[in-house]
Amino acid sequence: MDFSYPPEVEQFRKELRAWLAANLTDEVVAAGRRRGRDPATFETLRGWDAALADAGWGAVSWPQEYGGRGATVLEQLAYAEETIHARAPVPLNVIGMNNIAPAIMQFGTDSQKRELLPRMVRADDIWCQGMSEPEAGSDLASLRTRAVLDGDEYVVNGQKIWTSLGHRADWCQLYVRTDLGAPKHKGISCLIVDMALAGIEARPLVTLNGDADFAEVFFNDVRVPADALLGPLNGGWNVATTTLSHERAGAARLYAQLEVQLQDLVTDLTDCEVDGRPVLEDSAMLRRLGEVAVRIKYLEVLCQRSISATLHGGDALGSASLAKSVWAEAGQELAALAFDVLGSNRRWSDRRLTSRSLTIAGGTTQINKSVTATRVLGLPRQ
Repeated sequence: MDFSYPPEVEQFRKELRAWLAANLTDEVVAAGRRRGRDPATFETLRGWDAALADAGWGAVSWPQEYGGRGATVLEQLAYAEETIHARAPVPLNVIGMNNIAPAIMQFGTDSQKRELLPRMVRADDIWCQGMSEPEAGSDLASLRTRAVLDGDEYVVNGQKIWTSLGHRADWCQLYVRTDLGAPKHKGISCLIVDMALAGIEARPLVTLNGDADFAEVFFNDVRVPADALLGPLNGGWNVATTTLSHERAGAARLYAQLEVQLQDLVTDLTDCEVDGRPVLEDSAMLRRLGEVAVRIKYLEVLCQRSISATLHGGDALGSASLAKSVWAEAGQELAALAFDVLGSNRRWSDRRLTSRSLTIAGGTTQINKSVTATRVLGLPRQ
């Protein structure tokens, strides 16, 4: 692995670090920890996203014609490390910017690119992704939400679930079935849907920690203009699985996030005692902290292998899938350790609850292990 940073990347890092030091406030950091639990917090985060975008730091991986910097892989790596260690919030439109925007760049019309992308990066519009359904979660090809062409409109009926920010979204990248007679992978289309259209109902879903970051969304005879199609008719599977990604160094977020969380935990444990003895002098606690630290370092190596493969034309998918599984398990272990000692602490009790989703979100552990088996170990699919 070659991770020597050339002078231009270090200059990029220096400029970013200076901008963050001048603009990232304690209020914004605190809002990032709370995310969108109340309207005021949500608007603080929206304002931060706009400030990033206006300064040219909102989507560094995007091509310059769409408001980005066309950052190299190593510049993206530096960006991830600096923003995470500065504790800058992730964008409100993180799914939109990482997943939806690349699809619009590749498949969208000139009008869609021009009108939608600048507002997305500033969080002027909030986006959601309509994929999962009650009977089609990881198996996207089994989706049942239908869109039937009627004149110059599609009439959409169906339901989506676990839709991030679905109840706050202005736009949805919606996957629908448009050909019932085609093989299930080939009868899917993608629509860009205005969430203000009549017939759409979004109901917030409250999770274990009391947050409402997800929603179930119902479509009842929703009439969507035919020109809202993203990509070719019945070509939605290609839109969903496109390998185009402008966040190629996104793996850096996995280990950097856990490094920051471990630092926070050690800080919170500094003044903590059990039975009148400092926790950080307890051999069992030190062993558990050490085990987590080693797993995070192992995760860093895995992520760097994935990034190195990207740099040198190798297969990054296998190591990235393995890294995601290790990240999820290490994150759950860290949260469990913190909760065992600091259970009454709101931050760590919340993290303990939300950590249960880590082995599901972004690809289940089972799916990622299957990818690792076939792409890394060379095992047969059957």
